[in-house]
Amino acid sequence: MARTRPVVTEMDRERLQRLIDAGGSRHDKARLIELQEELDSADTVPTGSVQSDVVRIGSRVGVRDVDTGAPIAFTIVLPGDADATAHRISVLAPVGTALLGYAVGDVVEWSVPGGRRHLRIETVQSQPGTVAAAADGSRRVA
Repeated sequence: MARTRPVVTEMDRERLQRLIDAGGSRHDKARLIELQEELDSADTVPTGSVQSDVVRIGSRVGVRDVDTGAPIAFTIVLPGDADATAHRISVLAPVGTALLGYAVGDVVEWSVPGGRRHLRIETVQSQPGTVAAAADGSRRVA
């Protein structure tokens, strides 16, 4: 499935741009470049108007591996809050960057050392600053 344009809130864009501008560690440089590319391709919406099914910082996300059928659930967080044992994944992790700004039903794809991974977003728990999906089922401008 072709990826649609991601949606990012003004607040998340500001937080992520500060993270990128800070530069991080040498290890983070490539990830920060990828995050900047994702931000550059994203549509920005006012924080209070983002649909509740869009993955944001702080979202609890349920996905299914398209290739294996395995379900996975985690929360997307800023790097300082990441904790793999608590299923809190950094927005700088490949899966975190890939999912940010996409919505329930979208399939995201990214490269891993063994090839390509595909995850279908199945659930996104609502967080402050969201609105319910429009009655007509539309989520965002693609």
